[in-house]
Amino acid sequence: MKFPRRNFLHLAAGAAALPAVTRIAWAQTYPSRPVHVIVGFPAGNNIDIVARLIGQWLSERLGQPFIIENRPGASGNIAAEAVVRAPADGHTLLMTGTFNAINATLYENLSFNFIRDIAPVASLSRTAGVMEVNPSFPAKTVPEFIAYAKANPANIMMASAGPGSAPGLYGELFKSMAGVDLATVNYRGSPAAVADLIAGHVHVMFDPIASSVGYIKAGQLRALGVTTAKRIEILPDVPTIGEFVPGYEASGWQGIGAPAKTPPQIIATLNKLVNEALASAEFKARFVDLGLEPYATSLAEFGKFTVDYTEKWGNVIRAANIKAE
Repeated sequence: MKFPRRNFLHLAAGAAALPAVTRIAWAQTYPSRPVHVIVGFPAGNNIDIVARLIGQWLSERLGQPFIIENRPGASGNIAAEAVVRAPADGHTLLMTGTFNAINATLYENLSFNFIRDIAPVASLSRTAGVMEVNPSFPAKTVPEFIAYAKANPANIMMASAGPGSAPGLYGELFKSMAGVDLATVNYRGSPAAVADLIAGHVHVMFDPIASSVGYIKAGQLRALGVTTAKRIEILPDVPTIGEFVPGYEASGWQGIGAPAKTPPQIIATLNKLVNEALASAEFKARFVDLGLEPYATSLAEFGKFTVDYTEKWGNVIRAANIKAE
């Protein structure tokens, strides 16, 4: 699948380039009624919590309710399609994230194109993954793991949260870049996969840090490396995988999108307010509690990031021939 990079980045740059007077004028008239923020997952999910936090912040500053609507199903595709078809007037927004970028390649017959049909509004957070093993596993470092895997090809079982999941793709990227052969075992979500890893039924997993850090600190799992380009505050002594596999980097993200033809003045207003929220001590503290890192960007930066991220994982999906269940 080819992504319309030029159109997508042009849209983001157009909003960023608006004169300040124009943005202020629009800020005074938007929103004129409640704004609906569509979340593609059930209430209580991590992205739902973030949506409610940012929704309250925006409501207090813009004077209209930001109503969170949960429309779970099809890995977030139902919610995305609903926003694509909504009026492009800034009163319907989409909580976007890792799943949207992955789905763009994973699902071959979507009725929309995420890059073309959803305009970037604001980035919210990024989250690290961690390469972890059962404490009984022989390897205690990433180099030891690679050596052991090469000596025992296809005998190491790698847990995945399902085809196309972030844990599965992080593992596929590692397999490709480290030159190892791991046998993938798919589960329906991270909790079941982590439980089997703790029980010793599988050997390794590349899981988002939020769902594993408690087990790591309790000694039930051993962290070999974090997936981000830099070490993370919550596990400061754990090296990055990239320290041993040059160029390796994987992380999740969350953001806000809108229908593609939403007026750039509205997008610019929302981007400014979201970035103000992310700079506040209140949001930083809440995000740390959720295992997230605030990720504030300009519209142009967020647009480029989303395109690059979608292309990167599209290449991994195609190379590994991963298909949606």
